Amino acid sequence: MSAGRLREEGLYIPDIPPELLARVPAEQRGPGLGRDAVRLLVSGGGGEVSLRAFRELPELLRAGDVLVVNTSTTLAAAVDARLGGEALVVHFSTRGDDGRWAVELRAPAGGGTTRPRAGGPSEAVVELPGGRALVLEEPLAAGADRLWWARPVREGDDVPALLRAYGRPIRYGYTERDQPLSAYQTVFAVPAADGSGSAEMPSAGRPFTAELVARLVSRGVQFAPLTLHTGVASQEAHEPPYPERYEVPASTARLVNAARAGGGRVIAVGTTAVRALESAADARGVVRPAGGWTDLVVTPERGVRAVDGLLTGLHEPEASHLLMLEAVAGRAAVRLGYTEARARLCLWHEFGDVHLLLKDDNRDGLNCASNAR
Repeated sequence: MSAGRLREEGLYIPDIPPELLARVPAEQRGPGLGRDAVRLLVSGGGGEVSLRAFRELPELLRAGDVLVVNTSTTLAAAVDARLGGEALVVHFSTRGDDGRWAVELRAPAGGGTTRPRAGGPSEAVVELPGGRALVLEEPLAAGADRLWWARPVREGDDVPALLRAYGRPIRYGYTERDQPLSAYQTVFAVPAADGSGSAEMPSAGRPFTAELVARLVSRGVQFAPLTLHTGVASQEAHEPPYPERYEVPASTARLVNAARAGGGRVIAVGTTAVRALESAADARGVVRPAGGWTDLVVTPERGVRAVDGLLTGLHEPEASHLLMLEAVAGRAAVRLGYTEARARLCLWHEFGDVHLLLKDDNRDGLNCASNAR
């Protein structure tokens, strides 16, 4: 099933009411609140749904479980620019291996937000702050003009330095105001030596605090780090994710394999963690150290091999991520969870509430059959 058919079949919700959009981070909604002051929707494998406080997560996990977390830092990836006299905003998305960057051109919409804009012709020169410039070379995908491969005009221009000097976090119109870059970093973020990072925050990890991590560790829950640098999502475009850079280290592969062998559950914190871990898993679910580029799209037909649960935000009705949720928990569980999220006034998007989906053990045979193909 394509993501575009999700709305047509009415599987989840027809739209998200404006009052359910998280407009500011949790810690700004009232005095004394922290990042973990969000709610946790729990969709169990047996079909039950409950709503808890995120701080109660340690009570829902057990010794031997492993939380797989993405350590990618969030970049200040939005930069004001000009193209032929026209003001625009460049979203720096993905760093290629050849010195190019995948970029998205956006039109300013006021208040720091942007709206969609076609990319422009090949060889067009985009003027950047500080006397820098980019040349648009080719669309990232044939027949599409939203994302372009672009190269700095001057060889050796340091894009990470440009972002540090002139960039700001990517922001969409549902948020109330600009936030500092620190609001978009998770407690797990580790800066990359080459300045790479994520164009948009791996937001499922945002509600974690150092204190909550310590509580989980004290209960015998282990953390397994990996890295996947996420590209731009662009709320108006719901195409499947394009290739992204990832790394699953040997230590994480050992932790995950040991947990599975010992009866522990492997729970991915975010769809990015699922994509990276599943890219490193073989047909039996054995994870090996791996890295490079992944074009894996996790669907119900493909199934999951190494993941037993997923902690994620609430996604838009046509988002391709919903297919990954189905792969983990099944269509019925996802549909029931989203019905409950709407009824209980849960909040959407990166500053919103969080959804824990646990795999239905009765679906293992189905997943194994899918994995064998």
